[in-house]
Amino acid sequence: MTEKKGNSFVKQASILMVAGLIVRVIGLLYRSPMREIIGDLGNGYYGYAYTVYSILLLVSSYSIPMAISKLMAERIALKQYRNANKLFKGALIYACIVGGIAALAAWFGGRFLLPAGGENALLALKVLAPTIFLCAILGVLRGYFQAHGTMTPTSISQIIEQLVNAVVSVGAAWLFIEWFADTETEAAIYGAAGGTLGTGAGVLAGVLFMLFVFAVNRKTIQKRVVSDVSGVEDSYKEIFRTILLMVTPVIFSTCIYNLSSYLDQSFFAPIMMSNGWAADDINIQYGIFSGQYMVMINIPIALANAASTAVLPSISGNFATGNVGEARHKINEAIQMTMFLCIPAAVGMGVLADPIMHLLFPTTTAMAGKLLMIGSVSVIFYSLSTITNGVLQGIGKPSIPVRHACLSLVINVAVLAVLAKFTELGIYSVLFATIAYSLSMCILNGRSVTKLLEYHMDIRGMFGKPLLASVLMGVAAVAVYYGLHMVIDSNVICLVPAILVAVMVYGVAYLMIAKPSKTLLRRFPGGSYLVKIAVKLKLMA
Repeated sequence: MTEKKGNSFVKQASILMVAGLIVRVIGLLYRSPMREIIGDLGNGYYGYAYTVYSILLLVSSYSIPMAISKLMAERIALKQYRNANKLFKGALIYACIVGGIAALAAWFGGRFLLPAGGENALLALKVLAPTIFLCAILGVLRGYFQAHGTMTPTSISQIIEQLVNAVVSVGAAWLFIEWFADTETEAAIYGAAGGTLGTGAGVLAGVLFMLFVFAVNRKTIQKRVVSDVSGVEDSYKEIFRTILLMVTPVIFSTCIYNLSSYLDQSFFAPIMMSNGWAADDINIQYGIFSGQYMVMINIPIALANAASTAVLPSISGNFATGNVGEARHKINEAIQMTMFLCIPAAVGMGVLADPIMHLLFPTTTAMAGKLLMIGSVSVIFYSLSTITNGVLQGIGKPSIPVRHACLSLVINVAVLAVLAKFTELGIYSVLFATIAYSLSMCILNGRSVTKLLEYHMDIRGMFGKPLLASVLMGVAAVAVYYGLHMVIDSNVICLVPAILVAVMVYGVAYLMIAKPSKTLLRRFPGGSYLVKIAVKLKLMA
């Protein structure tokens, strides 16, 4: 269970990144057939319910793994094992209380939380209500193991959760429509509710797995508690006070950081309806944005989330023991590894947006491709701001991202309101508003990290070199795809070689431009294999 000698932050981040990618790929695979079953209107209702659910999750349990991981990592670094275990128990009690309140709010207050025009999503939101309570418990269990420096239980539970989610979502959506729906509107309502049932089933599976892992490690846990000679043990009153003081600002920070999607849907629908748009047309456009575009960009952003999750306990531990230099080193590794992966992902999705969307969502409209092409740049902004958010929380400054998120939300809403009201951009108003938000967070968080830790980013190495390699990659990908498309009328046959060529060109170009050392390259996910390939190709001595 505990972190073994030789385990590094990069290794743990890589484990989470791989799991995150697998989870997002599974998400893509099941969202397409589910969309075919419930339709664009049902997808819109699903998006409305899921956004409200996400906000309630944010204010109740989303931040629990991060907060518990930080608090326990600090105590483990100081060898206060009894205190750490007591904090874990207190966190479980806290999670049950706040998770239960949020679940009741979703069940009884859904009609007040859903935006105008989204009333038909109420049933889907009620189905999601018990999931909020389960997520709170799951969050504490994941935070416990993350604090001990092992991301494997979290990673496996995420994959199990998503697999169960995928199977149940598609199956339940189809069954609900067959059993309960007589009209197109009813099919959309019950289909969306069936889709959300899978989310709850997945979280329940994740909880059961984490409880199993905890039971297996119970003797080791008790042994560490007994061996505690620190002489420090807080009362439960002090424990709850610590949790509240830490979790509350982290919740506000994470909540406001992710509040933009809720505000977008809350402002977008009424403004568009006041401009004469039909509610169903608005729901369909928002369904494409939330159910296709956002699903796609969340894949590379998951890499940043993994790096942020992995780096937080390490930074917290180093900061608690006064090792600021090592904390800076971990930040360097997190940003460098994330940009190495996210910049080419953003460029690749931008240049091949339309064929990618048509491959994953065969009956999609041209709008989905345009959204991805324009909005792919936000992958870089969101990824960097996610890392810096985790850093600021790790050094005990969660209130700073809160202020930055508030300012960024004002910018987000202002851009959305102006574009939606006074232009004909439609859903693209939401897109440009989210880009403005992510850029603002990226800049503000970066400035604070630089100031507080006297940390300076290597702009050329972290961003310039991967970007240049990605541009060359993008040119090659476009040439291969559209070159093949001139003689072969098959999206799949043209896209697969284009992606493979893109990966190879980026790898070679990065090695030639950045000239990383073997030591540095081995720190990246799959780095050992990259070194072997580079040596064989004589790109590295």
